[in-house]
Amino acid sequence: MFQLGNHPINPAPLRRDLAADDCGGFVFFEGRVRDHHEERSVTGLYYEAYRELAEKEGQRLVREIAQKHGVRAGAIHATGDLAPGDLAVWVGAAAAHREEAFAACRELIDAIKARVPIWKRESYSDGQGEWVEGCVCGARGGDG
Repeated sequence: MFQLGNHPINPAPLRRDLAADDCGGFVFFEGRVRDHHEERSVTGLYYEAYRELAEKEGQRLVREIAQKHGVRAGAIHATGDLAPGDLAVWVGAAAAHREEAFAACRELIDAIKARVPIWKRESYSDGQGEWVEGCVCGARGGDG
């Protein structure tokens, strides 16, 4: 399942849906708003999405990656205004073993950042703001 959520997002229901007695490995990733980016002080983020396409592509990615790795998977991405420390994205994968769960979780967050039409605008302490490009893990050596 993939959801676009308004802030604040609540991963608890999805976490419960993914958990199962046959899953010994459960991995999740929480992406939170940082208070800095490239040596600038960040006061907030604004996420905007092309909802219909984002939900369709997100659902497709979850199904594709879950099938590839043999896991149960899901993700939620926030939209709207967020402050430092707020949860922006949650991705989870559950499998019989941890290896598959880790691999699916990593691939899913990277695929969402690369292929789902969600845009991010950062606001800075100097009063300026700009739309920024997210990065996929390893692409710039950062965590995106």
